[in-house]
Amino acid sequence: MTVNIQTVLDDINQDVRNQFDTFEGKVADYIPALSRMPADRFAMAVYGVDGTFCHTGDAHQRFTIQSVSKVLTLTLALQRYGDSLWDRVGKEPSGTAFNSLTQLEFEGGKPRNPFINAGAIVTCDALYSRLSAPTHHMLETLRSLSNNPRLTINAIVARSEFEHRHRNAAMAHLMKSFGNFENDVEDVLRAYFSFCAIEMCTTELARAFSYLANKGEAVADGQHVLSSKQNSQLNSLLFTSGLYDASGDFAYRVGMPGKSGVGGAILAVVPGRFTVAVWSPKLNRYGNSSAGIYALEQFADRLNLHLF
Repeated sequence: MTVNIQTVLDDINQDVRNQFDTFEGKVADYIPALSRMPADRFAMAVYGVDGTFCHTGDAHQRFTIQSVSKVLTLTLALQRYGDSLWDRVGKEPSGTAFNSLTQLEFEGGKPRNPFINAGAIVTCDALYSRLSAPTHHMLETLRSLSNNPRLTINAIVARSEFEHRHRNAAMAHLMKSFGNFENDVEDVLRAYFSFCAIEMCTTELARAFSYLANKGEAVADGQHVLSSKQNSQLNSLLFTSGLYDASGDFAYRVGMPGKSGVGGAILAVVPGRFTVAVWSPKLNRYGNSSAGIYALEQFADRLNLHLF
């Protein structure tokens, strides 16, 4: 029996809206500019490797992508460094909070993986060493992949994150003390927070990362983003580490590679079929969208998408 994806998305949208009050958590408030987003928002979009596009809910509502940007940061670094990047950042799940300093100290300034904060910051530092204007390059790359030349950075959010940078700065300085940081900490952090503050909607997010479902090639224009092998490796890292120390639970419940952000977005990948973007800003205790995880679980069940 053929399942109509649009019908599935609309059913999930209604289901989520009927039970908003039951979802765990609250909107991120440790960054003041993020706390202003209403909690009762939900959107979902699916972009197929055959070019089909479906969406539901507040699909054109813009939000800052936050840690979902780490996927593209890693992509750009792999383009320039290949396997030598892993000399500076690991490939293992962290098992601790995304902003843990203890693990970083214990392991000599080498972050466990590129999706926790320390790992993304050192990956950003690596990019800073190879690009004369990393923020501009990141933004232009997302503009091209999303087919929206007007994507912008939310300057208020970027500034707010920089003003509350102290824990991230501590990680960067700790890595620098171990010789695993090459550039000025403040400069790299400004770029890092600018990446996080790029504003997109779910339809753009699903489209921009279509290469993850298509062996490293963007679906819309065939743009070669990563080699097939690199793309498979990146998806493997998303599966084991993309939702911080809740990655195991996400793999168990949803069964797809994924990456979350504290803005409420989750990007998920079904290799060979499609990318799925979901957004709802109320976060659980792990910093992941409660409604988003529920929606992806329902989506995976309805379409029998669990990889195993």
